[in-house]
Amino acid sequence: MTQPGVQPDRISLDDEQALAQWAKKLDATPEQVREAVQAVGDKAADVEMHLKGARSTTNADRVHELGG
Repeated sequence: MTQPGVQPDRISLDDEQALAQWAKKLDATPEQVREAVQAVGDKAADVEMHLKGARSTTNADRVHELGG
């Protein structure tokens, strides 16, 4: 269910509720989604690729991936 005039594949940083939903959908924090949108723009596909590419670069994520 999308609001009129809102592109479903666009992430709005002005809507905290939508941001939280995207964060959950993309398995990221709202802050990570916000940073990704600032880095690559508001297209959901670009943000998802950015998050997937960036996710394995942090030590905490590597530890988590290894089951630590």
